[in-house]
Amino acid sequence: MATRIESTPSLLPAATDAELTALRRAFELARRGPAHGPNPRVGAVLLAPDGTTLGEGWHRGAGTPHAEVAALADAAGHGRDVHGATAVVTLEPCDHTGRTGPCSVALLAAGVARVVAAVPDPNPLAAGGADRLRSGGVDVVVGVLQDEGRALLGPWWHAVRHGRPFVTLKLAVSLDGRVAAADGTSRWITSDVARRHAHELRSQVDAIVVGTGTALADDPELTARTADGALVEHQPMRVVVGLRDLPAGARLHGPGGPLVQLRTHEPSEVLQQLAGREVRHVLVEGGPTLSAAFLRAGLVDEVHAYVAPVLLGAGRLAVADLGVTTIDQALHLDPVHVQPLGTDVLVVATPRRQES
Repeated sequence: MATRIESTPSLLPAATDAELTALRRAFELARRGPAHGPNPRVGAVLLAPDGTTLGEGWHRGAGTPHAEVAALADAAGHGRDVHGATAVVTLEPCDHTGRTGPCSVALLAAGVARVVAAVPDPNPLAAGGADRLRSGGVDVVVGVLQDEGRALLGPWWHAVRHGRPFVTLKLAVSLDGRVAAADGTSRWITSDVARRHAHELRSQVDAIVVGTGTALADDPELTARTADGALVEHQPMRVVVGLRDLPAGARLHGPGGPLVQLRTHEPSEVLQQLAGREVRHVLVEGGPTLSAAFLRAGLVDEVHAYVAPVLLGAGRLAVADLGVTTIDQALHLDPVHVQPLGTDVLVVATPRRQES
């Protein structure tokens, strides 16, 4: 659970009780936005001087109005005057013109007198909103409930700060760490409950990455589906890493997200190319060799291991050689979440390393 910094008043930037309540409401609103895509989840609440709510908004995805503008439109739609209001937002208002205009300018034009934000914008292309607002005479406070705000931003926060997509490695393994039996069969090690959960995870990422070995051996579709097998609205990009061509009849050419083949074996190059396509969250699903390559490169940020109570005794291991020759070299992970899924268990863990 995220630390609530308001419990230590000396660490809390000046914010009223009404503003703290509005910020928690803004977090709720932000979660209505998509977890995938190039833009962050953001929510906004406009407060009158007496603390009543004038308008609410959240970002619904790339190309749609940002949360602040949506909140201004909500207030206008109800005939409410926002001059002198306080804008409470989960992320510093942007100062960038992209698909939409700068939120800082929109708030200044509306006559907002105060802005309270949880997190300063880490994106150098969009940051600067707080400075513009202050130069326009607006009282600005940034850093309120910042831990909760960063947790809300999730992979987007990491991707923007590190200049590469956040990487989740997904494993579906037997209790003895195998992903296939000795004859190569692998459907299905995990239960239908675990598989449904994995499809929910797919629906929240921007891209699924597999190697050509997995693509040729398993002929996957790499789609996100509902429990009844229908395609969900958001389909992640399907990325195949390697030098071999896919056959014309491969199921990856069928319905689903766009198919991209990257002719490389270098994980860092894969992430660099995907960052150029505005991919923020990558799900690596592709086989022991690719899994080991990302782990050896130190480019895995989170592991989702679906573990089934099955013993195979032989067959492919989940991860190929990591170069570990002694126990002191083992890659340690810190579990952050454990969840039963039918007969299986999901373990979410992060590699133990020095944060940059």
